[in-house]
Amino acid sequence: MSHVTGGQDVHGLPRNGSTQRMPRPSRRTRVVWVSFLTAITLVTGLLLLGAGDHRGGGRGYLVVATSVLPDAQTLNPIFRTAAPLEPNRWRGIIIHHSGAPAGDAESMRRRHLGFGYRSMGYHFLIGNGNRLGDGVIHVGDRWVNQQPGAHCIGPDGDYYNEYAIGIALIGNGNRRPFTDRQITELIRLVQQLQRELNLPATAVQLHRDVARNLTSSPGEFFPVGQFERQLLNLPH
Repeated sequence: MSHVTGGQDVHGLPRNGSTQRMPRPSRRTRVVWVSFLTAITLVTGLLLLGAGDHRGGGRGYLVVATSVLPDAQTLNPIFRTAAPLEPNRWRGIIIHHSGAPAGDAESMRRRHLGFGYRSMGYHFLIGNGNRLGDGVIHVGDRWVNQQPGAHCIGPDGDYYNEYAIGIALIGNGNRRPFTDRQITELIRLVQQLQRELNLPATAVQLHRDVARNLTSSPGEFFPVGQFERQLLNLPH
């Protein structure tokens, strides 16, 4: 039997047995909780998705919607690499296009094997909905294992392949614009890399800017102004 004090029993219920409604959470509170749970669910699922590749050093893994992921390395699958992250090694980021209207990591890997590379040359690949989901990021094995890329041409290509992170957008930027989702996820990914590796905006370049007129990648439709305005001005 419950002991009572005043008008309530020890469990905080009214003595007359009636119940009081708990106040409903505000719409803002519900939105915050839904967003939080969505992010945690995505992070957990993505970490599990990448776990098998990490053990075998395989062909990378997928990340969906980095825009809902936190920036903290402990929760961000971008930085859950198999080899220890090497912040002092990476000195820049180079943006490319694939040059083809459709593709995914496997088709890109086969293409690069044909060039004599041992695997896909880019560290990250961002899909346009044609074979790789719109805005979906494939984290390549070169990033997972913290290895040099094979993504830059030109007289300084060896330097950029060794010390710069290669990110490619599926599509041909000389023929049509990239999707809004691709650009959103590209910007978010670059910002995350800038923060984690302390890379200033000047360290983020387009392939055509470092290849000395040997390529137009990522193409004339690449939204340079929109992209550059959202780069982080971090001190070097």
